[in-house]
Amino acid sequence: MGTSPISELHCCRVLIGDHLPSKSKVVWEKFSPQSKFQKKLYHYGTFPVGFQWGVSTSAYQIEGGWNADGKGSSTWDTFTHKPGMIQNNDNGDVACDSYNKIEEDLYMLRALKVKTYRFSLSWPRIFPNGYRASLNKKGVDYYNRLIDRLIRYNITPMVTLHHWDLPQALQDINGWDNITMIDIFNDYCDFCYETFGDRVKFWMTFNQPHTIAWVGYGLGAFPPNIKKPADAPYRVAHNLLKAHASAYHTYDDKYRKTQHGLVSISLNADWVEPLDVNIPREVDAADRALQFQLGWFAHPIFKNGDYPDAMKWQVGNKSELQGLSESRLPSFTEGEKAYIQGTADVFCINAYTTRRVHHVTSRLSPKSYEFDQDIAIKDVEDSQETAVKELRTAAWGLRRLLNWIKEEYGNPEIYITENGVSTNTATTDDDTYRIFFLKTYIDEALKAHNLDGVQLKGYTAWSLMDAFEWLNGYSVGFGLHHVDFKHPDRPRTPKRSAHYYYDIIRDNGFPLPEEEKPLWGMTTMEMLLVIATTKSTRMLTCSEDSRSTTTVSPYHGQEFCLTELQEKSMRQD
Repeated sequence: MGTSPISELHCCRVLIGDHLPSKSKVVWEKFSPQSKFQKKLYHYGTFPVGFQWGVSTSAYQIEGGWNADGKGSSTWDTFTHKPGMIQNNDNGDVACDSYNKIEEDLYMLRALKVKTYRFSLSWPRIFPNGYRASLNKKGVDYYNRLIDRLIRYNITPMVTLHHWDLPQALQDINGWDNITMIDIFNDYCDFCYETFGDRVKFWMTFNQPHTIAWVGYGLGAFPPNIKKPADAPYRVAHNLLKAHASAYHTYDDKYRKTQHGLVSISLNADWVEPLDVNIPREVDAADRALQFQLGWFAHPIFKNGDYPDAMKWQVGNKSELQGLSESRLPSFTEGEKAYIQGTADVFCINAYTTRRVHHVTSRLSPKSYEFDQDIAIKDVEDSQETAVKELRTAAWGLRRLLNWIKEEYGNPEIYITENGVSTNTATTDDDTYRIFFLKTYIDEALKAHNLDGVQLKGYTAWSLMDAFEWLNGYSVGFGLHHVDFKHPDRPRTPKRSAHYYYDIIRDNGFPLPEEEKPLWGMTTMEMLLVIATTKSTRMLTCSEDSRSTTTVSPYHGQEFCLTELQEKSMRQD
């Protein structure tokens, strides 16, 4: 008599700290022992020529025109029109009115001198009922105007095909829990490639499919407001992965040879620190957290076409203990694995925060994706509060996340497609906290590139302007530009952070200022140069053949020049 797939997995798979299903352990071994001082060392340097600086938005959050010119209703239209769903009963009916303000948006983009603009297409604006037969020419015209103007000003469009605003007509047939959505989505993507692909060379199929699957179909906090945490998120993710792969192959087969573009998917992840890096079980827990969030989608696409082993073991084991005959996590056929594997040309990541996790033995009932992970999550000690309580800032986590992606997925080319911080509505133009955020987070990305060899190719700030921020409505803002939502014209005003981001783009990072450079030369023996200063202590890499790096010390009164070898030694101490 044969054994069940669950039993086989349960008997054959044992996960311990020295045999993690990923390479992530080396990242924690390298970085987790760092002191607070070492985590906050500042790095001066620049990105390579051609680094892609940009800003990001999404259709529902900025466009407005919710029923203008033949646009169909989306799930977010339906959701926000129900009283009590959104803070202050806000909605995206008008939002930033970008549907009528292309020139105003372009003015902001040109003033920033960004190289890329990431925006999404509203599926129901193009196909009001989700299908090609309902084609809305005025919706297509809007995007053609936007794309043409971006090209005219040498701004590269980075287009997300689906950023959560599903046509309501498709949700009426169960949305992403319906397998027929794979072909429906593919036809929509095919039309977009054919229509816009002569000018759009960077496509993302989905934005944060994890959010669609878990927050939409598990927690039910987002549309379609379905609360089935046991199995719906797994089924939905399964369909999303197949839909992504299908859209990728359609581009590969029909358009790549003539359009020469890139196709990817924007995934999201919080960096996680184990409770204690010296306890294997806690490292296992941190690994599981990343595999259940990022690996859920990245492992099939960037590794072997299948879900992470840690995920298969956890869900399979829990399902068996719950008396089920098969795992709640669906399985792929060998043909499906081969079809999904490798269906992204670059790695796109949205990153905001850092958390700490530790191992727990979660209850078996109720069945839930959340409890399948056997982890508990809390804030890291040195994170700072923001206007969105779940998104506390801890810049040092970004470097570690980028390193984890490098190790886990074979050092792919990476684009940060979202990174930003929220402030409350009382913050208009004077957003010094956002300046600090940009300075520290981008510097961590620079460290990952310059010091760790991460192939980071672009950084996209979230967001161009304040917008409708989902459940928070207009009570918080992530924008580099303030938008007055009480004014019928929705005027935009640059914040201080917009000017600062312009400087970063202009300088291509953080080149060492002239006044910070040593005032006298170095010997060939790279002697330690000590310069008295009344302001702060900075550590400068002095070796001519080493990467330039400057780090800030909390000690006052001295300035040190260190070789790269000395800095590396200090990080390990």
